Formats: sequence, C-alpha cells, structure tokens
Amino acid sequence: MAILTLQLNSNLFLRDPQNTALGQKIISQSVEMIHELGFELFTFKKLAEQIDSTEASVYRYFENKHRLLLYLIDLYWTWLEYRLAFEINNVTDAKERLRKCLTLLTQESKSVIQLDFVKEEILRQIVMTEFEKTYLTKQVDADNKEGLFLPYKTICKKIATILQDINPNYPFPHSLASTALLALTHQIYYAQHLPSLSDIKYDPKKNNKKLYEFLEGFLLHSIRK
Repeated sequence: MAILTLQLNSNLFLRDPQNTALGQKIISQSVEMIHELGFELFTFKKLAEQIDSTEASVYRYFENKHRLLLYLIDLYWTWLEYRLAFEINNVTDAKERLRKCLTLLTQESKSVIQLDFVKEEILRQIVMTEFEKTYLTKQVDADNKEGLFLPYKTICKKIATILQDINPNYPFPHSLASTALLALTHQIYYAQHLPSLSDIKYDPKKNNKKLYEFLEGFLLHSIRK
C-alpha cells in the first residue's frame, strides 16, 4: 500500500501540519472530532484537550477552525484529484472516464493509494456534511483569491472536460459538473438525515449502486445529443 503525502496551499495554515508529529495529531484528531461533534461544537480547546496539548499550540498551525476545516476539505479533494488522474490515465473512452470518476465519488475507497495519518472514509463523511460551510461565508471572495477552493474547482474542471469530450456541443459543462458534485453531497446528507428528500439509501460501507446510477443518469441525460 502506497502512503501519499499531499502538498496543500500554504495560505491554509501557519505551519504545515504534515511536517510534525503534533501537526499530524491535530489533523487526525480534528477529523475524528468534527465527525463526532459536528463543526459547530468543535473547538480548538476541545481539540487541545484531546491531543494533550494547548490551544496555543493548535493556533501555531491554524489561524482559526474555519481554516482548519478548509484544510481538511482541500486535503480530500486533492487526494481525490490524485486518484482520479491515476484511474483515468490512458483511458481513451470519455464515457468510461466518467464512469471511473463517478465510482471514485460514490464508492468507499479501495485504493492502494492511502493518505497518511487520516481515515479517508471519515474525512469523506466530513466533506459530505461540512463542505458548504467552507464557502457560504462573508469571506468567500477573499478565500477564493488566496486559492483555497482550487482543489474542488480542479475536480469540477476535470469532470467538465470529460463531459465536453462526450458532447462537445453541450453549452454548460462546468455548471453541470459543479451541480453534480453538490447533488452528491446533498443526496448523501438527505439519505442519512432527511430521507424523504432522497430515493437513495446510503451506506458508506456498501456498494452504493443507486447513488452511482443517479449521478450517471443525471449527467448523461443532461448532455445527451
């Protein structure tokens, strides 16, 4: 199994947490705690107590918990981008590239490429529940200028390019790609918490065939010639 270390935007942190044992504990435990408590109840004070450290030490790595959440979200999208490039390399058929992409988005990770010191499936759950909190803020424009949403935008662009390859005449590939990714997070959240809003019974430990079929049908129907 290959362990992957990813380079993230330096504007996300004050000190790169991947470079120290304490930083790695901050990341791994924050993933566990945000998943358990939710982002609203998660605090640096609680995190410091969990890792037997101080709030001041956490603040040496991250300016605030919003930047930490952005770091975790970007970590996931960057990891997904890396895996997507690996999976679709040398795949010439555009629809097959789309299928591989959707499989990565909807299925539990079975990749031989794993992140170090982070449980990928829990990180994925955080993305599904907390992602929109990173950009539905007053500081979204400033964060965007710093490139903090680039990994997500890169994934959207890759999907949009695949859609253009399937139908070069479709006029809204980027709008459709970003809508599909949000639909993914919404449907998973609805299935878990507001089930009357979804026809999907989501289980992160099972093959979520309906979720895959929903996204495939949504995308291919939208770009049909």
